[in-house]
Amino acid sequence: MNWWELTAHEIHTLLQKKEISVREITEALYRRIEQVEKIIHAYVTLTPEIALQKAYEIDQKIARGEKISFLTGIPTAVKDNLCIRGILTTCSSQILETFVPPYNATVVDKLEGVDYICLGKTNMDEFAMGSSTETSAFGITRNPWNLERIPGGSSGGSAAAVAAGEAILALGSDTGGSIRQPASCCGLVGLKPTYGRVSRYGLVAFASSLDQIGPIAKDVRDCALLMNSISGYDPRDSTSVNVEVPDFTAALAEDIRKIKVGVPVEYFVEGIGPEVELAVRKAINHLKELGAEIKEISLPHSEYCLATYYIIAPAEASSNLARFDGVQYGLRFPGSENLLQMYQKTRGKGFGPEVKRRIMLGTYALSAGYYEAYYLKALKVRTLIKRDFDTAFETCDAIVTPTCPTPAFKIGEKIQDPLQMYLSDIFTISVNLTGIPAISIPCGFSREGLPIGLQIMGKPFDEFTILRLAYAYEQTTSFHKQRPEIISELLKTG
Repeated sequence: MNWWELTAHEIHTLLQKKEISVREITEALYRRIEQVEKIIHAYVTLTPEIALQKAYEIDQKIARGEKISFLTGIPTAVKDNLCIRGILTTCSSQILETFVPPYNATVVDKLEGVDYICLGKTNMDEFAMGSSTETSAFGITRNPWNLERIPGGSSGGSAAAVAAGEAILALGSDTGGSIRQPASCCGLVGLKPTYGRVSRYGLVAFASSLDQIGPIAKDVRDCALLMNSISGYDPRDSTSVNVEVPDFTAALAEDIRKIKVGVPVEYFVEGIGPEVELAVRKAINHLKELGAEIKEISLPHSEYCLATYYIIAPAEASSNLARFDGVQYGLRFPGSENLLQMYQKTRGKGFGPEVKRRIMLGTYALSAGYYEAYYLKALKVRTLIKRDFDTAFETCDAIVTPTCPTPAFKIGEKIQDPLQMYLSDIFTISVNLTGIPAISIPCGFSREGLPIGLQIMGKPFDEFTILRLAYAYEQTTSFHKQRPEIISELLKTG
């Protein structure tokens, strides 16, 4: 059996029955990584010695009859902007290529508490700035469905690892769609939780008012299981919200009758791919057949989301990335004659073009004479966008849209055109600006066999409803069961 094709809940059942050991599944995953990593390049760092030692310890616990969690022994990939004690955390940037954190991110502590297996750290757009995983300082990641296509970004390595069978689950981070967009491109389930639901402590910050950590998985149940483990209040994170964490698996019911679902007219506009619109329209009709009440709604300030995001996010990034100066940690460029020259050389050599672009944009927007014209105005428009969603949620329980305007585009197609690249996130950005939860699930394929994603948005801290809708749709369709075949074909031909 190809163990890497199973879901986390399927592996859990086998572990409970003692039909497989944690060491066997971990070794199987590393064999798979050895086979396909040279093709996909999903990882920046692998940790086989640590993982296999942990697998041995868990097997000993199981042999003693100790109770195990749903995520115990599940091989998981972690995005490389999440700190793990003693393991390289580079953010796919040269400026942090030697940084080893002395502490864990809170989500890592929580997963260690349930005895997960960390396979390694995944490739990403540098400091999470990108939509294609092409801005990584350590090379591009390829889409397992088509090796000439991007896997999405910035959590492209995490999504590619799960889709290619190089991990069972993965953690990503989402600042403007960086979990949902790669999940859509790779035919997976990706959930961006409500802002404050999951602690950001130990996440290397890009834009602090937008960043959120979340799961990437093969199906909705695995997504809910991972949410159960990583959610919860954390006093170390000042933006963490002290609200009750429900058992998200309790949401997994197929009855969605009387759930009111809004469809915003502004999200079906010129520029959306015809195959995407057709697949999403079919998915909406399917939800209606399952009993959901579908109604057309308007989010009138949607056209300003992209401009608002690309003022706020770079402004916050310019502040957050000021700490990488060669003084405390990370790269320090040698041969400088004075402190200012050391700053200039270190940041000039350490940061890639996209990171520099966003730092410069953000610094400009925050500078004297422009703060009120740009940044302050963007904050006011952000409030208007949030009010649109508040009004919409007065009459509906969830909102459905496409996740991406097109399927995964070709590697190199947009990297030289930042504006076209930024448009890849046009349907996902509003979720981060408003802080609400959203999930992307597979809803079809293009003529070229590329996955298409359906996005379901929910009210603040109502991940329950979007998981319920996603599960009902998933259980009555087969898109989530399909796996990319190109890797198997390449392995057969050598």
